[in-house]
Amino acid sequence: MGDGVRIDGEALLSHDWGRLSRYTIAVRRRSGDWQQQLREVYDHGNAAAILLCDPDRGTVILARQFRLPVHLNGDDPALIEVCAGLLDGDDPETCARREAEEESGFRVEAVTHAFDAYMSPGSLTEKLACFIGLYHEGHRVSEGGGLVHEGEDIEVLEMPFTTAFGMIATGGITDAKTIMLLQHAALSGVFERR
Repeated sequence: MGDGVRIDGEALLSHDWGRLSRYTIAVRRRSGDWQQQLREVYDHGNAAAILLCDPDRGTVILARQFRLPVHLNGDDPALIEVCAGLLDGDDPETCARREAEEESGFRVEAVTHAFDAYMSPGSLTEKLACFIGLYHEGHRVSEGGGLVHEGEDIEVLEMPFTTAFGMIATGGITDAKTIMLLQHAALSGVFERR
């Protein structure tokens, strides 16, 4: 479909933390006709996310932090998530390791790429590289909690994998990347290797 899209114009709406633009595009429909469309696109870069797993103890590390958009939507803004962050010039695995240590306080050992996903492709350019990382009790290098200068105030949660996985069904975990990584861990047998 690459030759079926034409960008006819771009207007910058905001360029603060990320870049919000309005595009005027023409898209070739399956019928062969061209249709003009207006789209707003937000670009703040690509990111990486990592689910920390201790298969020996059957536990995972998650992070609870305030999310303004969740609050604005009328839900509890203290969202439970996997560790994640923008690449900031790093490759995805380096970013995942960095975010795991900053947010959880644990240095991960083995890291496995699980999948890549677009989280909201109707309006965001962000592609998220998702990983599973192994940790053990002895891998704690700090208290975690994120970086204060980035506005992070993260509560580190360690819980049984079965508890975290069950929270998907009860609505305790509603973050898409976290749901997908927990499901990946279940399907790939991360906790069956004990």
